[in-house]
Amino acid sequence: MPTVSIILPTYNRARWLSPAVDSVLAQTFADWELIVADDGSSEETRTYLRQLESPRIKVLWLTHSGNPGKARNAAIAAARAPLIAFMDSDDLWVPTKLERQLAVLRDERGCGWSYSAFVIVDADDSPLPSERDRAWTPYRGDIFREVVRGAASIRTPAVVVSTDLARDVGGFDEAIDCAEDYDLWSRLALRSAACVVDEPLVRVRRHRPFDPSKLGRAYLARDYSLHKLAALADPAWRALLEEERARNAVAQATVYASHGYRARALATVARSLPLGWRHRRWWYGAARAIARTTLRATNPPP
Repeated sequence: MPTVSIILPTYNRARWLSPAVDSVLAQTFADWELIVADDGSSEETRTYLRQLESPRIKVLWLTHSGNPGKARNAAIAAARAPLIAFMDSDDLWVPTKLERQLAVLRDERGCGWSYSAFVIVDADDSPLPSERDRAWTPYRGDIFREVVRGAASIRTPAVVVSTDLARDVGGFDEAIDCAEDYDLWSRLALRSAACVVDEPLVRVRRHRPFDPSKLGRAYLARDYSLHKLAALADPAWRALLEEERARNAVAQATVYASHGYRARALATVARSLPLGWRHRRWWYGAARAIARTTLRATNPPP
């Protein structure tokens, strides 16, 4: 049995998939299996996957669902190793990625999962200008509060987790198709301490244009996740989760207002009032969102 199962979902990513797989093949730690969960790709991607002739690589041919969590869960179910490493089909690992993270997991007892720093790059693998000033704090140990508040910056291909832990917390929530990674990190942090490698072991690619039809969806998914966590977490965490739901709502309202959706922004602020009125930050955020509605023309929903 391998030491680590690498979970890689893909859908019509022929241009990016080959470099992603090559970065797995180039790992200095070689005791792994790669499970590619193909979500019903077209022939170009499928042709490439058929050419991956290696006993360490398995392809799951799935019916297209458009749900990345569902594809990842299928691969998690097929994993044979005691550890799982997540990879995305348009990102890259540095050659020592697995070696560094597995060493930390071995040396720091009590950590059920690990993550690392990362660099955000464009389609040509060049770091974005914003990377020069982006702050990153390596939170370690019990980081549930930091994950919930969004202070811990974690990207999917930077995570290695115990297979048992990933399965015990239920894997990815298939009820949401965005921010499903944030939802899983929150549940992992609720159950286990995390260790961290303060080195950029992952290159996360940004290449997709903004899709206006998805405006606000990540906030809705985050609200769903926070509401669900309130039922799972100790009552001592519920005040934090309530405040985060309120802050998330006014952040969503601000985005709506910034894009000209005045009525939607005001309705979002109003719905968050029962959660937010106790918190000073909510009042500031609500006032900011309402102020923005006066600066943009009203547009119909997409």
